[in-house]
Amino acid sequence: MSRKQIIFCDFDGTITVNDNIVAIMKHFQPEGWDALVEQVISKTISIREGVGRMFALLPTSRKQEVVNYAIHNVVIRDGFNELLAYCEEQAIEFYVTSGGIDFFIYPVLAAFPIPTDHIYCNSSNFDGSHIEILWPHACDEHCHNDCGMCKTTIIRRYSPEEYERIMIGDSITDFEGAKLVETVFARSHLIGLCDELALNYYPFEDFHTIIQRLKEMRA
Repeated sequence: MSRKQIIFCDFDGTITVNDNIVAIMKHFQPEGWDALVEQVISKTISIREGVGRMFALLPTSRKQEVVNYAIHNVVIRDGFNELLAYCEEQAIEFYVTSGGIDFFIYPVLAAFPIPTDHIYCNSSNFDGSHIEILWPHACDEHCHNDCGMCKTTIIRRYSPEEYERIMIGDSITDFEGAKLVETVFARSHLIGLCDELALNYYPFEDFHTIIQRLKEMRA
């Protein structure tokens, strides 16, 4: 019996054209945010530490400004609706696995037919003086990268004997997951990693390209 296809799709810079966390920081310019981004990219600090410290720079008194900016700043990458329709038609399981935050991911994805239990992301708490990020999907005992939202933990729940696991992503939060799956659709920084490790990947700029390749994979 052939394996069932399952897709793990990043949000920031993948479903969306822009990286929303970086866009928020660039817009509100809290002191020290840019150094934290550089430290995450260079792996001087973990993703969890970097993202947590970035949002801790923003006071909760600006909650509505931050939320409104994050939601209205989003541009969805071309072909996303068509990809979801294709997955439904072909019974391909589709999960959003994102290092982004619930306060912008859930409102944006509410416009699409994705069950909430198929969306994995970080959570937020606005009760204190500054924004606190919470980590409901932290690394399991097999991952020691302090991911925050650990994509490999989720991917490992789906056996390669039963599932053909496909990742769609673009950047550092996708690096570890890309090493586990059978096929990667990559753009931006993730292409360099896939080249370096000789992973099975296909570059993309929109979801129409991915749909075409998925059709070829099933032919």
